[in-house]
Amino acid sequence: MQASPILTSAHKIAIAGLGLIGGSLARRLVEHGRYVVAWNHNDRPYQAATKLGIHCVESLEALATGKPDVLVLATPLRTVPDMLKALAPVWHPSITLSDVGSLKGMIRQKVEAAGLGRYYVGAHPMAGNEHSGFAASESALLDDALWAVTFDGTTDYSRLLTVADMICKGSDNRLIALDDTTHDACAALISHMPHVVSTALSNQLVDSPDRNIALALSAGSWRDMTRVSLTDPGRTRAMVVEDATNVEILLRQMAVRLTAVADALHADDQTAVDSFFAAADPFRRFKAQERRDSPESGGDTVVGATGSIELHDDSWRDELLDSARRGEQITAFTTTHQASILTRAMS
Repeated sequence: MQASPILTSAHKIAIAGLGLIGGSLARRLVEHGRYVVAWNHNDRPYQAATKLGIHCVESLEALATGKPDVLVLATPLRTVPDMLKALAPVWHPSITLSDVGSLKGMIRQKVEAAGLGRYYVGAHPMAGNEHSGFAASESALLDDALWAVTFDGTTDYSRLLTVADMICKGSDNRLIALDDTTHDACAALISHMPHVVSTALSNQLVDSPDRNIALALSAGSWRDMTRVSLTDPGRTRAMVVEDATNVEILLRQMAVRLTAVADALHADDQTAVDSFFAAADPFRRFKAQERRDSPESGGDTVVGATGSIELHDDSWRDELLDSARRGEQITAFTTTHQASILTRAMS
């Protein structure tokens, strides 16, 4: 049995884990008229969740026996093998399995080991903060959120459409679709490695004999650069270690850049210093244009250029990845093979 068709396939959604992301997703889906069933490793969030219209169950297995259209794993990666072991015996072929983890390759390996690979489509919402738990969750955390949806050579296209329906129509969000390897390398660049750099800045402050003076003088730049270092260190450590190969490569590249700047400053090489700061100009121009186009600045309510893409049965994987590389973000599937897009690209 295949997953249900697009537009109706993600009406009933099961969420395993009511933490920051799982709780925020559950809240948002309910607000958009989806039927949400949830399980958490303890029942502390249940009373508050039930009042919001989230239907809580007492066991993980009950999520699957209820035959949702999508079952989303929203728990730490270390718990995934045991969860999959419990779910596999009661799995129904009509269910599409997804998740919200920041590392896709490793999760897919665990899903395949549990015999559920044919039902899996990876997902990663690009949202979050330094807090945790259902009490910290809120629908607004996913306002204007972009999701990465991941596939491999065996992914069922109809199941990708099912997850897309949950994201685009069920959550009023956007998505890009790409393979696991590309996702994990990019996630390391924009999330995992920056967490290490942010923590290094905080460590530098802690080690300074003048830390109280420096802290008193700190303002916006310090706040922005160190915000993610305030995240639970256990959570950050797990994220970084799980993506160790990609993070190591990026940290060594960063070390080379920083050493080059230090050497240029030591040698009073103004040309090299100027070149370092000028190299980021394409990104500065992109962000400046984004600010000019934003509603807060009197610009369009939608930032970016709109359009559409066509997908084909024999080449949809390459077409979706190429689309993502062009800066195109899918806002909705209008048919099974056509999607509306919003382009936000850096020249």
